Amino acid sequence: MEKIEHKMVAVNGLQMHVAELGQGPTILFLHGFPELWYSWRHQILYLAERGYRAVAPDLRGYGDTTGAPINDHTKFSIFHLVGDLIALIEAIAPNEDKVFVVGHDWGALIAWHLSLFRPDKLKALVNLSVHYFPRNPQMNTVDGLRAIYGDDHYVWRFQVPGEIEAEFSPIGAKSVLKKFLRFRGSEPIYFPKGKGVEAIPDAPIELSSWLTEEDLDYYASKFEQTGFTGGVNYYRAFPISWEFTAPWTGAKVKVPAKFIVGELDLVYHIPGAKDYIHNGEFKKDVPLLEEVVVLEGAAHFVNQERPDEISKHIFDFIQKF
Repeated sequence: MEKIEHKMVAVNGLQMHVAELGQGPTILFLHGFPELWYSWRHQILYLAERGYRAVAPDLRGYGDTTGAPINDHTKFSIFHLVGDLIALIEAIAPNEDKVFVVGHDWGALIAWHLSLFRPDKLKALVNLSVHYFPRNPQMNTVDGLRAIYGDDHYVWRFQVPGEIEAEFSPIGAKSVLKKFLRFRGSEPIYFPKGKGVEAIPDAPIELSSWLTEEDLDYYASKFEQTGFTGGVNYYRAFPISWEFTAPWTGAKVKVPAKFIVGELDLVYHIPGAKDYIHNGEFKKDVPLLEEVVVLEGAAHFVNQERPDEISKHIFDFIQKF
């Protein structure tokens, strides 16, 4: 870990913190919620040892990246997030026409849109956990999830600025992170008002051995500084992102892609997800989708839970290009 280099890069009005290691073709690793560059610690070392330059930023509103207007969630739309990455690619890889991209959770959602908006920037894409969600012209993402899961679903509960932060605050960053990062359920996450994260069941400790106390302390040290608003703002910007992506309704993702999901991942268990992934619709929307991998017994944070398998899957795919 001490070999990993850290630097700040000026991008799109931000000072973006970037962790990187290795020399060779660039792989950009994009983390999810509630995470950091650190989620890719295993993959950074693995790919750097095999002739690649692994680069993992703290995304807008996270960790040591500064400059995002935290109190304005409209500045966290998918266009802001993809814009940050376009600027980052230009800054860190000016001599590469295209880079590899690997995303997990929100990082995957951003990577799908990066591929949709700017396929000229990617050699190939590996996404984990979150499959491509084609835009529904009838209903935005938040209303769609509320219609399925009701008012206690975490995405709906995240919508009112300051509300969920006020529920998280007395519990403390480390306890909140432990609840999220050790979550192994395939059921959706609910936050009934007044119960907050205490409503999330604790995973058996032996199933969470991949997340050490040292790992938790690192995450907590950063979220104690920043709070959770930056990451929650991504969810608050869902409606505005939906509104402005109307021109891409029905558009295809035309980048070579591989998708990996844990068998127990809650996203994999969203109603209709398995049919979409396995029965041809996913391939229609992502015509260059080459492979779908379902990891038996794995849950949502699959890049940390199964680091060696995920690293090998990434390497086996990108070395084709």
